[in-house]
Amino acid sequence: MNTQAEAPLRAVAPRLRMEGISKSFGGVVALHDVDFVLRAGEIHGLVGENGAGKSTLMKIIAGVHAEYHGRMFIDGEQVHFRSARDALAAGIGMVHQELSVVPDLTVAENVFLGKQPTKAGLIDWSGMVAAAREQLANLGIEVDPRASMGSLSIGLQQLVELARVLFSGARIIILDEPTSALSPPEVHRLFEVLRGVRASGRSIVFISHFLDDILSVSDRVTIFRNGRRVVTEAAALIDKGWVIERMIGSGHEELEESYTGAIALNSKSAAPVILSARGLAVGRAFADVSLDARAGEILGIYGFMGCGQVELARTLFGKLKPSTGTLAIEGAAKRFRNTAHARRAGIAFVPESRRSMLFYQEPVYKNVSISVLGRISRLWLKPAAEREIASRHVELLNIRPSNVMALLASLSGGNQQKVALAKWLTYIPKVLILSEPTRGMDVGAKDDVVKIVRALRNQGLAVIVVSAEPETVLSLADRVIVMKKGRIVHEFAGETISKDRLLDAA
Repeated sequence: MNTQAEAPLRAVAPRLRMEGISKSFGGVVALHDVDFVLRAGEIHGLVGENGAGKSTLMKIIAGVHAEYHGRMFIDGEQVHFRSARDALAAGIGMVHQELSVVPDLTVAENVFLGKQPTKAGLIDWSGMVAAAREQLANLGIEVDPRASMGSLSIGLQQLVELARVLFSGARIIILDEPTSALSPPEVHRLFEVLRGVRASGRSIVFISHFLDDILSVSDRVTIFRNGRRVVTEAAALIDKGWVIERMIGSGHEELEESYTGAIALNSKSAAPVILSARGLAVGRAFADVSLDARAGEILGIYGFMGCGQVELARTLFGKLKPSTGTLAIEGAAKRFRNTAHARRAGIAFVPESRRSMLFYQEPVYKNVSISVLGRISRLWLKPAAEREIASRHVELLNIRPSNVMALLASLSGGNQQKVALAKWLTYIPKVLILSEPTRGMDVGAKDDVVKIVRALRNQGLAVIVVSAEPETVLSLADRVIVMKKGRIVHEFAGETISKDRLLDAA
């Protein structure tokens, strides 16, 4: 607890005060004895690594997590919300990192979701459209309020959801990564709106990995690490280096499970280029991306959430079609019509969400063999052959339990990820793209996956690892490209790097 930093706040009744907040999930401590104060009429920045506890604390404020230890006060009155509806009724609005828009409704309906204006007991459709147009214009958003929400880009959808909360009248507004999908002009306009909201006396909590954004718009900044509040300081008194140092623990108590040392990159500049991209762009997701993936090398693509790296991975696999730019495999130009076309060209892709590619109520062997069914059975299925193929890969990847008849849903997350890898390794690709390959895994499972990916690299595969977690990139990559807001901003090759350098570049 930073008693000295908080002492001046006690002279003014804060808009929000939290004392001794602790929260666990299944025995894993997410928050430990956290104190937090939010003043009336301030923008308060929250920073910390993935899993540091920021979003968990905010979800307690917003009523998403009702079970926790500690006390919470709003305007001096103790409260304990049992639902998001309770929090909303108390004047708290939150824009979550995962958007909660309804794509099948219009933009106007999303702006007034749950609060549609009425006239004579009926929804005032024309009034709602006019009011939505005015509110969106105040955010600098030029969009037809009658358009389908699903037809908008992710960035525009994010701004519409922001508009809904900002103009809801909420006294406390929580924004979780609000600039992740926004262009620089949109960010500038958003900051102008936030400053206007602050001037009206309302309070804003601003969570972001973009430290420049945090320091630009916040009055004070609180840093979280390992479920604890490390420090709160006035934004005018600190800089990005100061924040990074306290986020990763350099010069302070060491992080319990974080890597802070230096890694020597072993880039293979003379190795053959397997995949080459030049000037790729996809809408507002990313632009002018050029890169080479070489045989026997792991290329890390690092950036904060929303920087465009996930969309880039999907484009390389044919899930998204580039608006401009070219792709080549072993020197031959390619324009993938779909993912099947990309697979035939020798590209494999394990997405960040295992649920999108695995069948949880089917046995392990069916999940492993599905990618080679066309090769082993022309007219009818051959379960014995499928089980034999799966058994080899279960042993190779040390999947536990080793029973190929076990339902996939019964396996741990780490072993499910190994099954996802095995699915592609039944027929070795030329390029393997892994998006967040160790997300949500315990240390042992992460170590297994790292060894598997390195072994594939040593077999001559070109491996691309996309991650917002610096530890993942540092543990795997031979060369690192850093993306920021849709563009490549730095490349590390043939040198020694550390987490703080990655964070600083991003």
